[in-house]
Amino acid sequence: MRARSVAIALSCLVLAGCSGEPHSDLRQFVQDSDNLPRGRIPPLPEVRPYEPFSYEAFDLTDPFRPRKIEPPRPTKIAGGIQPPDPTRRKEPLEAYPLENLKMVGTLQQKKDVYALVKTPDNNLFRVRSGNFLGQNFGRIIDISESMIKLKELVQDSVGEWKEEERTLQLQDEQEARR
Repeated sequence: MRARSVAIALSCLVLAGCSGEPHSDLRQFVQDSDNLPRGRIPPLPEVRPYEPFSYEAFDLTDPFRPRKIEPPRPTKIAGGIQPPDPTRRKEPLEAYPLENLKMVGTLQQKKDVYALVKTPDNNLFRVRSGNFLGQNFGRIIDISESMIKLKELVQDSVGEWKEEERTLQLQDEQEARR
C-alpha cells in the first residue's frame, strides 16, 4: 500500500507541474519585444523619369573596327601598285600557302612551258605564266626547268600594296616522294 500511495503522490506532483499556462515562454517573449525601442523605416528613393539618350557620334571613329587605313580600291595609287581585284575568281592553288606547294616538274607542249605543282593533299596541277599561286595574290611571271618565278602582292602595315618576287624551286626526287 505504501508503494501505491507514493505512486499517487508522484502522479499528483507531475500533474501539478503540467497545470501551468501553455506557451507562457512565448507570451513572455512577445511582451518583451513590445517594450523594445522601435526603429524608423527610411522612405523609398525617388524614381526619376527615363530620359532617352540621343547618340550623335556617327562621325567619330568606330572603336570596334580595325584602324588600318586602306587605299582606294579601283584606282591606281600614285607611285604605288594597284591593289588586287577582290571580285576576281580565285584559282585552286590560291587556297594554299606558297610554302606548302611543291614544284615537281615541267612540261612543254609546242612553245608553251608548264610547271607541275603538287599540293599538300597530293593533288597535281599544271600551271603556266599568268596563273596565280599562293595566298598573297602571287602571279607566275616565268617558268624554267628548275624553278617558278612569281610576284606576290603584299599589304604593309600602312595599307600600301608592294610587289615581292618569290621563287618555287624544283624538288628533287626524294623530297617529291614525301
